[in-house]
Amino acid sequence: MSTPSDLQQILGYEGAVPDDDRDQVVEVGAEMYRTGFWTPTFCDTVIRAAEATGAFEQDDDDPVPGHEVSLAVISPVLFDQVQNDIGRRIVPRLRRVWPYIDYHGLRDVFVIKYELGGQETLRMHHDVAQISASAKLNDAYTGGELDFPRQGVTNESMAVGDLIVWPSLVTHPHQSNQLRSGIKYSLTIWFELPQI
Repeated sequence: MSTPSDLQQILGYEGAVPDDDRDQVVEVGAEMYRTGFWTPTFCDTVIRAAEATGAFEQDDDDPVPGHEVSLAVISPVLFDQVQNDIGRRIVPRLRRVWPYIDYHGLRDVFVIKYELGGQETLRMHHDVAQISASAKLNDAYTGGELDFPRQGVTNESMAVGDLIVWPSLVTHPHQSNQLRSGIKYSLTIWFELPQI
C-alpha cells in the first residue's frame, strides 16, 4: 500500500480524523473544552501545504495581525472539508455543553506561524466569532503558549491535533506568549456569527 501524497491528503481529507476519535469533550477551564480533531500526520501535511503556498503574511488592517495563511488560500477544497467536518463531527459534541450553538459554517480557518525574528507573540485580544478554536499543528518549539490569563488556562500540555474551544468575544481574552525557540504553527478556527 502506498502512502498518499500531500495533495491527496489535502484534497481528500485523507488521514485527518484520528482512528481512535472518541467523541470526547473535556473541560479544561471555565467554558473551555478540549476535543480530538486531526492526526499529527495530517497536521504535518497542513504545515507543508501552508509553507508551499508562500502566502504567509500580515494584514495591516487587522487589529491583531498575525503571520498567517487561510486554508481557503491553501485549498478551497480543504476549507470546505474542514467546514463540513466541524459541522458533522465537532458541533454535535459541543452541543452537549453549549446546546444553543447555531452553526452557520466557518468565518475563517487559518495557520499562524511564529518564529524568532518574525512573529514571536500575539497580543492580548478576543475574537469576533460565535466560537473560537485552536489546535497545535506541531510541538517542536518552546514558549509560545496560547494563554487565557482570566481562566488560568494554556494549551501547553495539549496534544498536537487536539482542539481547544471557547466562546469568542469578551469573556475569553487570550494571547500567544513569547516564543523562545523553534517554529510554532497553530490552527485558528472562527465559527461564523449567527445571522439575525
